[in-house]
Amino acid sequence: MNWLQGECDRQKSRYVELRPLATVQEGCGFLPSRSYFFHELDLRPGIEQIRGAFHRDSIQRRIQKAERERLSYEVGRSEELLEEFYRLLLITRRRHQVLPQPRTWFRNLMKYMGDGIAIRLARKGRTPVAAMLTLRHRSTVVYKYGCSNEKFHNLGGMPFLFWRLIEESKASGTTEIDFGRSDLANESLALFKDRFGTTRKLLTYYRNRSTERADSAISRGSKVIRPLLSILPDTAFSAAGRILYRHIG
Repeated sequence: MNWLQGECDRQKSRYVELRPLATVQEGCGFLPSRSYFFHELDLRPGIEQIRGAFHRDSIQRRIQKAERERLSYEVGRSEELLEEFYRLLLITRRRHQVLPQPRTWFRNLMKYMGDGIAIRLARKGRTPVAAMLTLRHRSTVVYKYGCSNEKFHNLGGMPFLFWRLIEESKASGTTEIDFGRSDLANESLALFKDRFGTTRKLLTYYRNRSTERADSAISRGSKVIRPLLSILPDTAFSAAGRILYRHIG
């Protein structure tokens, strides 16, 4: 902890942030900053037991709907899959009125993660309807990014992709899937993840110094530009993400 704080001062950084799944001891110089829900799925039970724990209406029936609709499925790391994923990402980020991550960020992930990264894509005919990007480290798979076209939400594309992810992860010897975090105020997202049978716990971030004033300024800046994001053409929307995401993403 002392070394981290010394490096923060030496590099003239604003702060150091820790994101542990355990509680940080008091008196170490790091204070609670923000908290989220963290969701994790245990893959050690049998596959039928895992599927049986899914919420019957919200998850099981939507998977069945996707199968009846004959959604096609593809998994890989090709440039073509990345482009289709990114187009769906732009649709999703625009819908949520938030900046998209730069395309280069995903290309770098593909380059340096190798076979530790995978894109999964569901299509209706030739039309991409949902996609996700996952990372793998040792016995854990991390669900990192998900996106979809809201015009096809009734087809159950995302539950279908999660089921394929679970099946394939279980078959490859993975013991857990990290479903990521959700904001404490976003109960609908937390509930969606709960309905796959995940375990929910509190995840608290810690910082070595207060950044409340700077964070507040960034938040105000985000609120100003958010209404504009829904009307930008894709080219400008992507460019805005490339330029501004690191500051207010």
